[in-house]
Amino acid sequence: MKYLLSLLLFFSSLFALGQSGRNFLPADEAFKIGSKVKGENVIVTIKLADKIHIYDEELKFKVVKPIKLDLTKDAIKPKAHKDSMGSLVYDQDIVIKLPLSKINQKNFTLKVNLMGCSDKGLCYPPFSKTFDLKANLSSKKNAEKKELSEEGKIVDTLKHGSLLTILGLFFGFGLLLSLTPCIFPMIPILSSIIVNSSKGKEITMGRGIFLSLVYILAMSVAYTIAGVIAGLFGAEFNIQAAMQNPIVLIIFALIFVALAFSMFGYYEIQLPQSLQTKLSSKSNKAGDKGGVFGVAIMGFLSALIVGPCVAPALAGALVYIGQTGDALLGGVALFVMSLGMGMPLLLVGAGAGKFMPKPGGWMTKVSQIFGVVMLGLAIWMIDRIIPPMVTMCLWAGLLIGSGAIFFKNSKNTIAKAISFIVLALGVLVLFGAIRGATNPLKPLEIPQKSELNFYTIKNGKELDGIIKTSKKPILIDFTAKWCVSCKEFEEITFKDKKVIELMKKFKLLRVDITKNTPEDKKLLKRFELVGPPAIIFFKNRVELKNKKVVGYKEPKVFIKVLEGIK
Repeated sequence: MKYLLSLLLFFSSLFALGQSGRNFLPADEAFKIGSKVKGENVIVTIKLADKIHIYDEELKFKVVKPIKLDLTKDAIKPKAHKDSMGSLVYDQDIVIKLPLSKINQKNFTLKVNLMGCSDKGLCYPPFSKTFDLKANLSSKKNAEKKELSEEGKIVDTLKHGSLLTILGLFFGFGLLLSLTPCIFPMIPILSSIIVNSSKGKEITMGRGIFLSLVYILAMSVAYTIAGVIAGLFGAEFNIQAAMQNPIVLIIFALIFVALAFSMFGYYEIQLPQSLQTKLSSKSNKAGDKGGVFGVAIMGFLSALIVGPCVAPALAGALVYIGQTGDALLGGVALFVMSLGMGMPLLLVGAGAGKFMPKPGGWMTKVSQIFGVVMLGLAIWMIDRIIPPMVTMCLWAGLLIGSGAIFFKNSKNTIAKAISFIVLALGVLVLFGAIRGATNPLKPLEIPQKSELNFYTIKNGKELDGIIKTSKKPILIDFTAKWCVSCKEFEEITFKDKKVIELMKKFKLLRVDITKNTPEDKKLLKRFELVGPPAIIFFKNRVELKNKKVVGYKEPKVFIKVLEGIK
């Protein structure tokens, strides 16, 4: 209808032109279009003659050679205003930016289409102009290389680094990752396995190291398999996210409870006798009786359920696998990284054999203590899916109950004192729960309402609408309730005064992928993310890929990222 109206106006205007002389400008004088490459953008300028306006919806930008590419949606334009008919128009000179990163061609032809009218009553037919442009891709690539995100630098290393450099780098990444909360829950699990496998016998250093190696190798295999699958197939097959399903978490928590009661001496968990015999005949001379198999299973499951951490190294390896399909190099890198993560566990195994005294009655007490630790891990597992007050009450019950029992049965003064402290701590946690506290490590601290107001988005369409209309730069926080590092962001980084001050300059959006819905997976895939925590930035409707944050960042580091976005 608009085109028909334009044609009618055009022909009527021709008649008016014949009647009134040369009062109307030709199209190439009414709309003066220019274009040039500048930095990382193509700059298009449109100068309008006096009393000329153009329609926003008819403004199109397309690459026509050597490829066909529509850049209209990627164009960064000034805001149009409505005319008397309700159409969005421009009636003053405008400048438009088109990102070169979308074109990725050294020589190309850009075509600009528009349609406009004169306020005197003439509407011009659709008008277009083409430009042959040249981009300096080498300088562009060098600039990108200098401004890669942490994850991007890792991807670049995998693409261009030597094998020894890659393996050494990823082993170092693993060592750093071992110092994060991701690996901490595995320490009591492995310790309890080593103590429980002793069966009252002396734990040698060799056996402690051997069991630790089995656990670490199984954990590494799990990380590698899960990582390669996620890298090849994307978020749709993210095993670690799937393992955070409430049913899975409850089952695993019940396993910890069963292990705890076994350590309390109520029963003994063993493989069937026939299977024990087969495994024993193939096992080493120490007479493992299936213990190695159980340790391997615990190591494998622990990696998937207990420690689902996303760090730049892991994300970089998975992005590399997804981009190149090179699952072999990516998988080897992940395996070596997992070995680095497991080094503290190897020290646990060595220490179990070196520093523990000879077998005796003390081992029953140690086993009972690890039983309490197992119950604590069970609470930690279901903390992700139950209300904070219930979690606090469970911790209070565990501390009060274990403290009271150990106090009653302890004959040693020091043991009684420690038991009393545990009992008192439990009472303190219970008191905190009644007052509304949510952190058992800070039972007297009542959580304050966050100064940062995040808007939770549910799908890509909603996100695109916000990106298109936002006048402020945008910060998108990818999080989940089961994500340990996300809680670090929430409790430490996002509560820093300087961080809060800087973040208030952004429009704050949040993507909660706790349920791992199809829409969650689409958003993860769109931004090439493995999982939370991750933070994406947009400015002027363009994603700042070199500013992407993957994994936990302490306040000082995150402040530098925020200050770099001007």
